[in-house]
Amino acid sequence: MEKRTTIGILAHVDAGKTTLAEAMLYRCGAIRKAGRVDHGDAHMDTHSLERARGITIFASQAQLQLGDWKAALLDTPGHVDFSAEMERTFWVLDYAILVINGADGVQGHTMTLWRLLARYQIPTFLFINKMDQDGTDKEKLLAELKKRLSDNCVDFTWEKSDLQSQFLEDVSVCDEELLEKYLETEKISTSDIQKVIKERKLFPCFFGSALKMTGVEEFLHGLEKYCETPTYPSE
Repeated sequence: MEKRTTIGILAHVDAGKTTLAEAMLYRCGAIRKAGRVDHGDAHMDTHSLERARGITIFASQAQLQLGDWKAALLDTPGHVDFSAEMERTFWVLDYAILVINGADGVQGHTMTLWRLLARYQIPTFLFINKMDQDGTDKEKLLAELKKRLSDNCVDFTWEKSDLQSQFLEDVSVCDEELLEKYLETEKISTSDIQKVIKERKLFPCFFGSALKMTGVEEFLHGLEKYCETPTYPSE
């Protein structure tokens, strides 16, 4: 039986959560045109009330596929008034994507979502959106994420750069066992990284602009590479 990963996408209102979901679907070839909430044509916002108000009210689902990797993507309401609908999805999630507005940083509702993710023990990837806007500073944002959310928020855009050794160091210090292994071998495997993400000891951070489609492809490949396919006991 085919096993799919179920991923929920969560955010403070106006962080660009549905725009990111649309961009991900477009990059996977699931839709021909990425819609926008403010244009009332978002693929994920199907209810007339959502289109009229320009916000996500009901959780909706779409399918992502990259090669052999398949995932169900659940877009959840970002508005605080519809938090109960959002929290209802937590029981089925294997992973979560927390979208943060790069122009505003960590908001009050972001902290609420972070606490809920910790309560439900959901492994979390972060996408820092709207990095095309003036005044956004990646280093400052990363420092804020480390201070307000977790020291184990690590910049995964370094993975394929000249700073790969820095990336591996940042990953290794998230887990004692992994640090020992890295100090001995100077290597960390993909399965090692998958494991510490799954255990919520590491929170991968990606930066980009969903509206401009920058960083979205790298983010999708990060999900494909580092999400473990869930295994369920046979009935």
